[in-house]
Amino acid sequence: MTNRITKEIQHGRFLAKHGAGEIWNWESPAGRQRWKRRVQMLSSHLRPGMTILEIGCGTGYFTRELTRHGADIVAIDVSPDLLEIAKAKYSAPNVRYEIQNACALTYADAMFDSVVGSSILHHLEIEEALREIYRVLKPGGTIYFTEPNMLNPQIAMQKNIPWIKRRLGDSPDETAFFRWPLRRLLEQTGYRDVRIDPFDFLHPKTPVPLIDRLNALGRFIENVPVISEFAGSLYIRAVK
Repeated sequence: MTNRITKEIQHGRFLAKHGAGEIWNWESPAGRQRWKRRVQMLSSHLRPGMTILEIGCGTGYFTRELTRHGADIVAIDVSPDLLEIAKAKYSAPNVRYEIQNACALTYADAMFDSVVGSSILHHLEIEEALREIYRVLKPGGTIYFTEPNMLNPQIAMQKNIPWIKRRLGDSPDETAFFRWPLRRLLEQTGYRDVRIDPFDFLHPKTPVPLIDRLNALGRFIENVPVISEFAGSLYIRAVK
């Protein structure tokens, strides 16, 4: 087991003990809005009969919503502590939870119709992970991910200044992505029809009276060239 995986397992224990939802910023009113948008981004293509791999399912925040579309979900994480919470909270006939390392999956080639995940690729050895995901995808299969954008000033500080990273509850090795190098890496790995769009200017700490107004403003800014590049997140899609 690599040192990176060991640290991610330890981080999972920390999240389980201190409240993953709070640390991930999904529990505030603005955080719930951000979560709902990501649910739609990751699940709008799902249909009954599809076989889906969710990478980094954590405590099942997104797994529960993925199961509502009727697809068969395999939800994986390296953290047994987080998976125990997910199993206890969000069991369903069309989901199974498994401990897996996304960089060394035990699944057969061409097994999944789609691979999805929220804020997980930036925890991984990205080249190894993208190769493994490509391997287990069926020809014509798709990927859908949302990830932090390194061009966002707060994200850049959070991912690169160790004491801020610790204070905000990040794991030691997690990072964020610049979209153009990530696009090149996806294409070099073999993916096609790669689309990566910056999104999300709504901060999770936004006061309730301002959420709707700032959310609308953020959606507008997402369509403004140059300024949009500094959004907090990236929406990643591609085809095998």
